Amino acid sequence: MNAKSLFLVASFFLFSVMYSQTSLKFNTVTALIGIPNIGLETNLSKKFTFQVDATASLWKSINNAPFKLFILIPEVRYYPKEATKGFFVGTHIGGASYEFQKWNYINTNYYQKGYSVLYGVTLGYQFEVSSKLNLEVFAGGGYNQGFYKGYILSTGERYDLAKDYNKSGELIPYRAGLMLVYKLK
Repeated sequence: MNAKSLFLVASFFLFSVMYSQTSLKFNTVTALIGIPNIGLETNLSKKFTFQVDATASLWKSINNAPFKLFILIPEVRYYPKEATKGFFVGTHIGGASYEFQKWNYINTNYYQKGYSVLYGVTLGYQFEVSSKLNLEVFAGGGYNQGFYKGYILSTGERYDLAKDYNKSGELIPYRAGLMLVYKLK
């Protein structure tokens, strides 16, 4: 991202926080397993919001295999009733970088390092607890297009025969939880 694009994105978020209803979110479910997921949601109109959330693994390894993960998902949400109240559906295009064992390599001597592009939807519901606090239950997923290189745990050498990156694509669930939502304005 060049400096001009970064400035425009930062300006949008600053404007959003200063002049519209904005909420800070924390996923209580993923936090219990040591993988924090935080988000920021701001109103675009009476029924639409924009949210961006980040998820990161703080684990160096699990079962002696790397478990490093970072996911960033910007999302536009539609609330049939009113923004941040009740049922919503969201659509997103996000990205991830990782160094871990993919699900079909668990308990092997192999791990993968790469990145993914995520295209999908989220369904959820926000419950108002007080004027400053909401609870949000949500689940989402979609198409994951991965680009990765495969390595042997014991030697660090590549096990795959791909010249550059292996590619894999699948429909999978990749986000869910219970967000504690604090309304900043």
